[in-house]
Amino acid sequence: MTEPTYAVIYCRVSTSKQATDGHGLESQEARCRDYAADQGYEVACVFPDDASGGGDFMKRPGMVALLSFLDAQPDKSFVVIFDDLKRFARDAEFHRALRRAFDARGARPECLNFRFEDSPKGEFIETVIAAQGELERKQNRRQTIQKMQARTRAGYWLFNPPVGYRFDTVEGVGRMLVRDEPLATIVQEAILGFANGRLSTIAEVKRFLESHPTFPRDKNGEVKFDKAKRILQHPIYAGYMSVPKWDLHMLKCQHEPLIDFANWQRIQDKLSRKPLAPIRKDSILQFPLRGFITCACCDRQMTGSLAKGRAKHYAYDFCNNKACDAYRGNIRAEALESAFEGLLRRLRPLPKVVRAFEAILREVWEEDGVSAADEATEAERASKRIEAQIEGLIDQVLATDSEMLKRQYESRKRKLETQRVRLEEQTRRHSRSRTTFEEAVRTGSDFLLNPWKLWASSDLADRNLLLRLVFATPIRYCRRQGIRTADLTLPFRALAGSPDTNSCMVRPTGLEPVFPP
Repeated sequence: MTEPTYAVIYCRVSTSKQATDGHGLESQEARCRDYAADQGYEVACVFPDDASGGGDFMKRPGMVALLSFLDAQPDKSFVVIFDDLKRFARDAEFHRALRRAFDARGARPECLNFRFEDSPKGEFIETVIAAQGELERKQNRRQTIQKMQARTRAGYWLFNPPVGYRFDTVEGVGRMLVRDEPLATIVQEAILGFANGRLSTIAEVKRFLESHPTFPRDKNGEVKFDKAKRILQHPIYAGYMSVPKWDLHMLKCQHEPLIDFANWQRIQDKLSRKPLAPIRKDSILQFPLRGFITCACCDRQMTGSLAKGRAKHYAYDFCNNKACDAYRGNIRAEALESAFEGLLRRLRPLPKVVRAFEAILREVWEEDGVSAADEATEAERASKRIEAQIEGLIDQVLATDSEMLKRQYESRKRKLETQRVRLEEQTRRHSRSRTTFEEAVRTGSDFLLNPWKLWASSDLADRNLLLRLVFATPIRYCRRQGIRTADLTLPFRALAGSPDTNSCMVRPTGLEPVFPP
């Protein structure tokens, strides 16, 4: 009895979608099995791939597995069956390399629509067909890139959707980014929180994202620091995109942005500055004022530690400066926080003072509305001047042969494009209908009337924001005298009122007694 000839089948499609939706792998395998049955071959194994036909065949998992299978059985000769020669390799160089790899393993390739011949003529025809496949592949790639560039220039993001967005088909538009709730709201709150100072560091943004169970994490169950930073830096959330490999910078997108460009630019300016030290996780529990209380004797920041009692641990703050008279003088954290809360409660201004302040703000608001049109006109003119400068730089790039000058021109061009986008956003912002004055000042008035509410929330970000909004400098604390006079920010200095109802205006003649002339 003659020993059967063993065969392996190799099937390949170009994309994973073709493998799952197009049934390409199944149909190829079926045709190859029919061919093996007609030739009397016994199929030993099938190796599928969903990778492009161009490039190194050793980067295809299916082909690597096939060669490993042949290496594991050196005493047997196999026939490798392909559905079409294009499934073999659409690259002339790697086509020949793959043929040599099969020859070294004693394997013979066979194709359903091509006959391999070990002759000069057969090798020539085989090389021509492989070169033709390579040409088609490169042409298809070029056409695909051109279509992608055209779609990108029209303002549509074509790459992996950033967290907070997903792709959806919109009638009359096609596939485009849309909000992916609840992630979009989470990302939006994180970015705006960093922009307005509620979240002062990237580490705080990271912890904010981790506080939401629905936000995607890595294998360790946490959000990477770099991921939080990329979210803050990505212009896609402001409605713009940059694709450096295609020399596209700050293109206006068609999807709905999560923040406006002004806030995004504020974030980039903030990230370019020296980073602040992150607030420790335990600050909100044992040491809510850590980093904001200084010793009244030496003006050094006070530190804190936990002391073990009979039933629980107790938090203490103290000055750790050995040269200070108050060195290591323990202060109960509860007492310090109680004194601080008393200070906050006394900061409530008189309602009539707040109303007078709002009247002044209304006048400024109305004056700002009058000048908004002039600012929009000037921004539009400046945008046109920058556009002319960009066109001039493009001409200089085309005219020079120096790579160094080209890089300098490109860098200058990107900066000008960012300035142009900022001016265009400023023009659009002024052209929009403004919100009412009452809506604009409602939140601010509530905070000025009772800043204690923000501290009472017990939220780390809210408390950190309150400290920066109310106090211009850290609070000085004396172990014997308590909190010293606080340096308040301008709004609270301007609105400081006294509950003393016996106060009155000074007489026009002054404080001295009046004597007859």
